[in-house]
Amino acid sequence: MEIDAELRRQITVSLAAAAVFIVGLIGIGVTFGGSTVLPQAGAIALIALLAGFVLLMAGVGTFLMRADDES
Repeated sequence: MEIDAELRRQITVSLAAAAVFIVGLIGIGVTFGGSTVLPQAGAIALIALLAGFVLLMAGVGTFLMRADDES
């Protein structure tokens, strides 16, 4: 299987979106206490991050779909 430019773009954009999510998880962990119990504000931040990630991936999918249509 050859990896063409379109597949490379999809892989790169998807990995970047996943990296943003992982950095967000680390940021929440560091900001709200590390390995101790997550406070209520940290839990809300985590839920917001998860919701944001879902919206981000929907946007990434839409972007990739439209970019594929233009080619």
